[in-house]
Amino acid sequence: MIPYSIVFSKRKTLSLQVKADGTVTVRAPAGTKQKIIEDFVDKNSAWLEKTKKKMLSKQELFREASSEEEKELRKKAKAVLPEKISRYSSLIGVMPTRITITGARTRFGSCSGKNSISFSFYLMRFPEEAIDYVVVHELCHIKHHDHSKEFYKEIEKILPDYKQREKLLRH
Repeated sequence: MIPYSIVFSKRKTLSLQVKADGTVTVRAPAGTKQKIIEDFVDKNSAWLEKTKKKMLSKQELFREASSEEEKELRKKAKAVLPEKISRYSSLIGVMPTRITITGARTRFGSCSGKNSISFSFYLMRFPEEAIDYVVVHELCHIKHHDHSKEFYKEIEKILPDYKQREKLLRH
């Protein structure tokens, strides 16, 4: 049996939550019997194990960098990203208003509504193909501020193998 905590509240359905540290929370309607909760957890145990594994591996990807490693990763980001942004910006036909390097530990990049792009220095732990994918992904958000079919078609124009590159970020 997978260990979990229970939160009872005014709700109508059971749900499962796996936190970044791998802990599991069951959210249940007030008054739900323990047996129903146990059956629900058992029924979803395969999903829970897969999700816990994914969350813990993501935690490893973003494990905190020592100050020396952070310095090296930031240096690499400042050396690598401007050239990539310049090259892909001209191919896509967009230009970010601002570029920043952050220590974000939950995402590799982001694009603001004002077309400012940020990249986590943790991205520099990944292969070149993965870095290119994140750069293209964020630049395409300047054209499409969503994850629509059109957005992914835009990425595919530049990186036809983007799905394989995206997988590099998960493993």
